[in-house]
Amino acid sequence: MSDEGSVEIKDLVKTYVDDRGRPTFTAVKNISLHIDTGEFMVLVGPSGCGKSTTLRMVAGLEKITSGTISIGGRVVNELEPKDRGIAMVFQNYALYPHMTLFNNMAFGLQLAKKKKDFISETVGRTAKALGLDHMLDRKPSALSGGQRQRVALGRAIVRSPKVFLFDEPLSNLDAKMRVQMRSEISKLHAQLGNTMIYVTHDQVEAMTMGDRICVMRDGLIMQVADPLTLYRQPENLFVAGFIGSPPMNLLKGKVQRRNDGLFFVEAGEKSALTFPLKARLEPVANKYVDKEIVFGIRPEHITNEPKEGSSVPVTLTVDISEPMGSESLVYLKTGTGNLIARIHGEHLFHLGEQLTVQFELEKVSLFDVETEKVIR
Repeated sequence: MSDEGSVEIKDLVKTYVDDRGRPTFTAVKNISLHIDTGEFMVLVGPSGCGKSTTLRMVAGLEKITSGTISIGGRVVNELEPKDRGIAMVFQNYALYPHMTLFNNMAFGLQLAKKKKDFISETVGRTAKALGLDHMLDRKPSALSGGQRQRVALGRAIVRSPKVFLFDEPLSNLDAKMRVQMRSEISKLHAQLGNTMIYVTHDQVEAMTMGDRICVMRDGLIMQVADPLTLYRQPENLFVAGFIGSPPMNLLKGKVQRRNDGLFFVEAGEKSALTFPLKARLEPVANKYVDKEIVFGIRPEHITNEPKEGSSVPVTLTVDISEPMGSESLVYLKTGTGNLIARIHGEHLFHLGEQLTVQFELEKVSLFDVETEKVIR
């Protein structure tokens, strides 16, 4: 595959300074990331993690403190945004209110002095793909939020950039429209095959859209992987607690050696959970005997149905139940607080009810308390 649309970020740093040139805050801390041509890469993380700042440096809207950004094998640090072969779609649609949809989409091509026939054909084809072809004579004020976002997408598409940059483009839409636009952007990526870099704080968006996901925190990259790898094999406590909805349950406790093997024993005297650490978990837990660790299990791996293999039944007290139709999220009391179980089926659980659930121990992750990294 050609590297025409590849993006290489190397040792990238962004430090903000005051009026006297003194450093005040480092938003991006020496990160490196390679994005292949045609890849859909999602940058995800909480507010202030550096994801939008990174995207704006790729776009040329933020000055780089140090490091390099290459697009298609060419270092673009000193190039103007218009010369980088990128197109950006923002959270706010930034449409010209006095222009029709056609002219909003055509504006970039008109500035580039493209021929009228080319502009008409390109805008028409793009508008049809986005379901906007019957409203090209309307102005933005006559459109819904989802339609305006499609116009903003169309304006980027007609420029045929090497790389599309999306900065939280769906934040202003309601929940139903966000789901629809997620699907439309994913379809567009499949049709166009262009490189796309997409910034969001919504991990559901990240998991459903990205070929790979770059999870960021405090200006650093925590893990880069495909969605299933992030879900199954989080590298650290932050990724474990951030990816997944609801996130992974994380219980503090110690590894103890007993006559019949190693066990995880939850901290806290009252209703402390105890689980055998066998098969895959026993070898990695050996060096943590009598030491604190974090035991991680996802809500969907706590069920009221017996499972084959190393599932362990435990009876706990229901604290909160959130029925959602085909499943329920049930908060269960443990020695150190609550854990969440995802119970399939139509159930109505009540506060204080005793519920026996199965823990699928083959799906457990163990983490080092000090380094916060997964124990392999």
